[in-house]
Amino acid sequence: MTEPGRILKNLGEKLNAHIGPGIRGAVAKKPMPIVPSDNIAGRAMVLVIAIMTFLSCLTLGAVTLVRDTAATWQTQIAREATIQIKPEEELDMANALITARDIAISYNGVTGANVVDAAATARLLEPWLGTGLDIEALPVPRLVIVTLDPAARPDFAAMRAELQQAIPNATLDDHRTWVDRLVAMARTTVTIGMTALILMLSATALTVIFATRGAMAGNGHIIEVLHFVGAEASFIASQFRRHFLFAGMKGAAAGGFGAIVVFIAFYWWSSRNMATPQADQATALFGNFSIGMSGYLGVAIVVALIAALTAITSHVTVLSYLKNVDTTHPDGM
Repeated sequence: MTEPGRILKNLGEKLNAHIGPGIRGAVAKKPMPIVPSDNIAGRAMVLVIAIMTFLSCLTLGAVTLVRDTAATWQTQIAREATIQIKPEEELDMANALITARDIAISYNGVTGANVVDAAATARLLEPWLGTGLDIEALPVPRLVIVTLDPAARPDFAAMRAELQQAIPNATLDDHRTWVDRLVAMARTTVTIGMTALILMLSATALTVIFATRGAMAGNGHIIEVLHFVGAEASFIASQFRRHFLFAGMKGAAAGGFGAIVVFIAFYWWSSRNMATPQADQATALFGNFSIGMSGYLGVAIVVALIAALTAITSHVTVLSYLKNVDTTHPDGM
């Protein structure tokens, strides 16, 4: 008997002793998979994938919520400007407000200008100063809200100069500083969120690599026998890929479903607590805590991505392992 034949015979005897007579009967009836379908390590990996998917979906949902809210704020702020007039003893506030309104309306790109009356000003100050305020007796600045045409911005420099000449105490705020800060905040939040998402996906890939290597270590002699007797590396890798694809799909689906439940719960909570001051502030900042269709579509994409990442990672790991076996044992030894 040649040397390679003797080696294969020894490996076959080891495989025969490993599977045992009882399992051989089962194999004769139904082929057994190379990778065990269910064990403690496999269940642990599914749980880890579910947790990582859950955290990834929460991160993506938070990023979507902040991005959409920032876009809404930016649109609303860009459509308005504010004229503020500080009170003075000799200043006729009512006349100054009308003058400021008329100056603003005279510019192209301004679609309207409204004076915030004393009652509305008092309502704005109620959370801090309480009810029953006499605005006329307090040194409270008064406001004129200028509505802008998003397609044609007015000449703010000329408007500001004319207001300063007519009403020295008037200042024009076009909210450009706030818009710039808002855009910077939204971009920073999205960058941090996407970085965290990439790190979670990387951690998931590492988990799959370790799980694949563990499964191969437990079945290494079987894999080597199959490989040396002629089983192609792609066939062996496909067995692992199928196993880990199903495991990844189960874990990712569970994690994605859990994230959707959390999003729906937050939406329900915000809709049930609209009457409280805390809910009013949260709604002003984040709307109704709804991530919208784009957010739910993102959750589905993350679930599919993690399942595919699990299968691809296991496939590449098996091919790398078999290539290392060929390098280490070029003659099947």
